[in-house]
Amino acid sequence: MSYTELPGARVPIRMWADPATVEDGAMRQLRNVSTLPWIKGLAVMPDVHYGKGATVGSVIAMKDAVCPAAVGVDIGCGMTAVRTSLTANDLPGDLSALRSGIEAAIPVGRAAHDEAVDPGDLHGFPTAGWDDFWSRFGGIAEAVRFRHERATKQMGTLGGGNHFVEVCLDTDGAVWLMLHSGSRNIGKELAEHHIGIAQKLPHNQGLVDRDLAVFVAETPEMAAYRNDLFWAQEYAKRNRAVMMGLLKDVVRKQFRKAKPTFHPMISCHHNYVAEERYDGMDLLVTRKGAIRAGSGDYGIIPGSMGTGSYIVKGLGNEASFNSASHGAGRRMSRNAAKRRFSVQDLAEQTKGVECRKDSGVVDEIPGAYKPIEQVIDQQKDLVQVVAKLKQVVCVKG
Repeated sequence: MSYTELPGARVPIRMWADPATVEDGAMRQLRNVSTLPWIKGLAVMPDVHYGKGATVGSVIAMKDAVCPAAVGVDIGCGMTAVRTSLTANDLPGDLSALRSGIEAAIPVGRAAHDEAVDPGDLHGFPTAGWDDFWSRFGGIAEAVRFRHERATKQMGTLGGGNHFVEVCLDTDGAVWLMLHSGSRNIGKELAEHHIGIAQKLPHNQGLVDRDLAVFVAETPEMAAYRNDLFWAQEYAKRNRAVMMGLLKDVVRKQFRKAKPTFHPMISCHHNYVAEERYDGMDLLVTRKGAIRAGSGDYGIIPGSMGTGSYIVKGLGNEASFNSASHGAGRRMSRNAAKRRFSVQDLAEQTKGVECRKDSGVVDEIPGAYKPIEQVIDQQKDLVQVVAKLKQVVCVKG
């Protein structure tokens, strides 16, 4: 489908979703965002749903301003995927040992490594820029610098919620490794620190929603936020790279006889800010639950823990600010999912997947998410499908 244009306060709202299916709360958030004086465009992805501050599945383009709550507290959250030389024939019938190996190598939930991972210990890991990255820690907000040790030990860890590590098969039987995570606690604390500052600034006092407080260009508050934002986005990308390095090492050990090799890594943020140029203007583009889909850009659009995912290539549609959806998108809240579904439902909907099937992950049940095939179909003018994946192992936080 192409987009539907709805009137907004200052800019039209371009929607790659059926407006009739978007809940009232999300529509209200979108209209609120469109009132911001600095906004130059608003695009809405097919996985749109209500979020904290701004709608998940929205792309907000602003001139000389950025809204930290619209970026969210998991700065740089995103996906990484790698195709391997293994095939379905290399996999054993019982995948529990593979799942256990992943869980032993990659801490989940709020856990961290006992000692910080040395990237030099990971087979073939590119360590360029590693020391420079950590040397810049001293330049982030003083309020969170005491978290240095925790940040180093959480590098290469998954977190909880909808974050996951998966082993998947594509339609040709090739084995893929895929994971979803972000900037862990350090990103959360940086985000909360700056959101608190933004909400107290005088120019934000008359906004329709205090969660839409912004920083504006050429102010010390904006400079401080941009510094910390871009550092946290890099942390998130490196976090996923370290996890992928750990995951590859698990696969090398468990499939030693097959001598697996790995294709180049595909990695994309879906909660972040980028400096981009549209209509002759330099804009700050916030993608909250959206990936960049510029012409030829590879991206990853996951479904839920029982439905599979897609590797895509961007078509460079500027009407969407070169963006696409970040996943299937929730169709009900976590609390609603827990009320609606049982552990038995979870087991049924994840049949054939080696994963947790307990009450702790019922809120991640496939039935709580929109159908991924429908979401992909709604953005045919944004991305081209390169591969369809179906998970056989899923590790959750």
